[in-house]
Amino acid sequence: MPQAIATAAEGTRDGAGSAAPESATGAAGAAQAQGSDFAPLLRAVKGQGLLERRTGWYAVGITANLVALGAVITGMFLLGNTWWTLLLALPLAIFWSRTAFVGHDAGHAQITGERRTGRAIGLVHANLLLGMNEAWWNDKHVRHHANPNHIDKDPDVGVGALVWTQKQAAQREGFARWLTRNQARLFFPMLLLEGIALKISGFQYLRQQPARERALSALLLVAHLGLYVTLLLTVLSPGKAIVFALVHHALFGLHLGMAFAPNHKGMEMPDPDGERWGHLQRQVLTSRNVRGGILTDWFLGGLNYQIEHHLFPSMPRPHLRLAQPMVRAHCEALGMPYAETGLIESYRQALQHMHDVGEPLR
Repeated sequence: MPQAIATAAEGTRDGAGSAAPESATGAAGAAQAQGSDFAPLLRAVKGQGLLERRTGWYAVGITANLVALGAVITGMFLLGNTWWTLLLALPLAIFWSRTAFVGHDAGHAQITGERRTGRAIGLVHANLLLGMNEAWWNDKHVRHHANPNHIDKDPDVGVGALVWTQKQAAQREGFARWLTRNQARLFFPMLLLEGIALKISGFQYLRQQPARERALSALLLVAHLGLYVTLLLTVLSPGKAIVFALVHHALFGLHLGMAFAPNHKGMEMPDPDGERWGHLQRQVLTSRNVRGGILTDWFLGGLNYQIEHHLFPSMPRPHLRLAQPMVRAHCEALGMPYAETGLIESYRQALQHMHDVGEPLR
């Protein structure tokens, strides 16, 4: 499964369309379902060279991020055992998020077409630098891309701490029912736990991995923990180290959550019992773009072009902005809604959806 996204991305590059095949038959069906709606757009995008990889761009970005991480760690040593060192938890969380974005792009084969190299980049950035199991992330993420916002197939809208439909909400009991009633106001506070939750989920997923793959993933995850604890205890006293780790992971989880929250929450959710949507409809109607400039692109890791990313998951990040006018014009020509809003408004819409889901329980 670690290469599933890469394989799916290659399929999209060749015109298969789906972010990931559910089966051989499903992939063929999806290719037929997209018909003439997606094919002209795909030809236009390929004709502009926007599916060609930008390895040099990524090399510069990865190097800059590693240098930034090294600078923050150097700053921690220079400040030493003082509460002022906690101020560096913020830039460390920000550059950890940049690291996560690189791992995301590597999983989509955006950086390189060589699978071993792509996986190596993913393992280093996710498992070693973040302590997040890239195999777990890829397994979850490929299913999301195949059927975004589908309550039976997309793990991102499955029942968990939060729920996404009133039908899911109606089945909640006890503390979970109270949580659902208040999930809109609790969403951002709960993101403070996401950094730790990612680590826990990654270790739990080890049991599902093949033995050889599990050994490598576990080795890198344990190495990350060892290096992280060693760094903190070398620089800080145990008490300050614990506080730093908690603040750092809280900010990291919050940043990642703020990058992912605008993408699909509050958008269309396909009817599991209804007609199966084609690739263009499935990816466009369930996704929301966020307007902004270079700063927004940097802060959200290119995920603000969610529609383009879902249509062309292997498209390199710097090409998403270039593809946007073509995709928007194509949707307008078809009379298909193309959702784009500001960052704050995207959060408002997502929170409003969560509030509406919990309304019957209040």
